[in-house]
Amino acid sequence: MARVALEIPKIGLVMENARLVRWLKNVGDPVKQGEPLVELETEKSIVEIESTESGRLVEILLQADQEAHVGDRIAWLENDAVETAVAAPMATAAAASKPPSASPTAAPTVNRAEDPSRIKSSPVARRLAAEHAADLRLIKGSGPRGRVQLDDVRRAVEAQSAHKSAAAAPAGLQPLSAMRRAVARSITLSNATVPQFFVERALDWTAIRALRAQLLAQLPPDAARPSVNDFLLQGMARTLLSFPALNATFWGNADSPDAGIVPASGAHIGLVVAVESGLIVPVLHAVEQLGLAELTRQRSDIVNRALKGNLKREQLEGATISLSNLGARGPDRFNAIINPPQSAVLAVGRERDCVVAINGSIHVRPMSQLTLTVDHRVADGRLASDFLKFLVEQLEGDAWRLN
Repeated sequence: MARVALEIPKIGLVMENARLVRWLKNVGDPVKQGEPLVELETEKSIVEIESTESGRLVEILLQADQEAHVGDRIAWLENDAVETAVAAPMATAAAASKPPSASPTAAPTVNRAEDPSRIKSSPVARRLAAEHAADLRLIKGSGPRGRVQLDDVRRAVEAQSAHKSAAAAPAGLQPLSAMRRAVARSITLSNATVPQFFVERALDWTAIRALRAQLLAQLPPDAARPSVNDFLLQGMARTLLSFPALNATFWGNADSPDAGIVPASGAHIGLVVAVESGLIVPVLHAVEQLGLAELTRQRSDIVNRALKGNLKREQLEGATISLSNLGARGPDRFNAIINPPQSAVLAVGRERDCVVAINGSIHVRPMSQLTLTVDHRVADGRLASDFLKFLVEQLEGDAWRLN
């Protein structure tokens, strides 16, 4: 029999620790690979974690309400493997986004007396360290054989900043909530590591308004009612299939030979949801395969889960693009910031009646301003402009059809 240690997985780019909510199995219970095993509360949501191994749960190391860092061991499994198993994190987000062709390379032990440029570290960790003048020789690496990771540098920078500002903290300072801190880290990471540009185009809602009114009139009172976001999501999915170059994520550092672009297997789209203490971006998978009724059901489910804080893990990962619609309360236009490792985000301004010229005549139409933010490493302005043009034509066209 071999023992396998299960570890706290990393969910998203900015997660550092989690609180164990409850075990879904007891000591002695059999566990199948892919079976829900434990619930963790991250900085954004309560997430159900599946086991990456099959076996029998023989020891629990972390109890309910206890906190642990990413990579900490929380339990032991026993299985029938002949060789002694190594620690197995329960599916990390970083591993999920790694290109299939990428292979690990041996990492020599770090000598802290070496020149900083020779310290074993990830490219993004070196970049963040350079931006904050952090000495890599003084940072303890948590990666294989002491490799300095992005989280190691971020913790060092935060500790350095906290040390400098502690004495000068203003009276009445309100500490950040866990979610607001996670949002701050994610946005800082996005601005520091992703070159972003914006393209805009106006959208006429006339066709969608008419179609939505027609559908609502035909629905029974207890049926799920499609929102304008459902039409936007379906239009975005169709557009992603026509522009696969934008349906991808950037991998690695641009200066490294292993850098590349990883295409997505389908139209996986995030939806920005405002919750009490910040923002969360649950993900709808394979939207191109969903008819409007099923899309409406799934969108309603993830929004409700996001508001209640009990999203499933797969509902937090895998998107290449997100939709941010501030609705009637929103501004006429705004620029949204990309949620790494995604490559784009579509911001939708509020709908309002505008005077427009159509074929030489003056009309009043319900309009919104769409702003597409794009990772310049993945696409250029021409592709982004064509993407947005195609999307608007899909949404405005008379040929709009439902699956």
